[in-house]
Amino acid sequence: MKKISIALMLAITSSLSAQATRFVYQVSMKTDSTNRNDVATELAYLDATPQKSIFYAENRLKRDSMMQRMRATRDFNMRNMEGMRTKINYIVEKNLPAQEVTYQSRIGRDNYMYTEKQPMTWKILPETAKIGEYSAQKAEADYGGRHWTAWFTTDVPLNDGPYKFSGLPGLIIKAEDSKGDYSFDLMRTEKITAPHSFESFGQTVTVKKADFVKQEDKFRKDPMAAFNSGGVRFQPRDPSQMKQMQDRMKEMQQKNNNPIELKP
Repeated sequence: MKKISIALMLAITSSLSAQATRFVYQVSMKTDSTNRNDVATELAYLDATPQKSIFYAENRLKRDSMMQRMRATRDFNMRNMEGMRTKINYIVEKNLPAQEVTYQSRIGRDNYMYTEKQPMTWKILPETAKIGEYSAQKAEADYGGRHWTAWFTTDVPLNDGPYKFSGLPGLIIKAEDSKGDYSFDLMRTEKITAPHSFESFGQTVTVKKADFVKQEDKFRKDPMAAFNSGGVRFQPRDPSQMKQMQDRMKEMQQKNNNPIELKP
């Protein structure tokens, strides 16, 4: 009888370790340094297991689900996508045992991806606080041209967190840069069967991080060039709209001048 109980306990432990948890964060962003009163706020998900995780915008998941429904029904009414835009236009996947981060984002018409080893070196401080229902401890690190303050909790024994943050002895439940441009705050948790897996549409270009940054800079300076590359020229139905489209895209990129990772 004792052997059966031990076997049952091992089975339950194995089952729990295989489960995934969705940590829902509120993300605040000041993407335009010329207008610091303009703060964008939206939700993002960290789907995590002890081995891997994926961080992405809630609206990204909504759009993905909507696209699947539209393909199933053959009803491609793009008005259904209204209200699903996101400023979190990236997906971050982590291989936690290997401390590897894979970053994906769209530039123009193509998806780009790069992988880097987790480079963050945290300094754990003695300061503690109660944040929500969690007992948390303070830590600091420099990354991506910003100084970050994070609060982690050993109440959740998962060395992970939002965006690319990980490597502390517990879940990061709050992170903010010293300028107050970006912040991540844990709002709630949900049990899920497995981390979400996104379908890949179009070409995915694997590059080094330095090359990704160069491509992103080129897109900010001339966004239309990215759509007219590869021998395929983008042309709206009404040619008179081209100048308006170019001006609108340039204005959008000019306002997107304060990325989460700054140039070194």
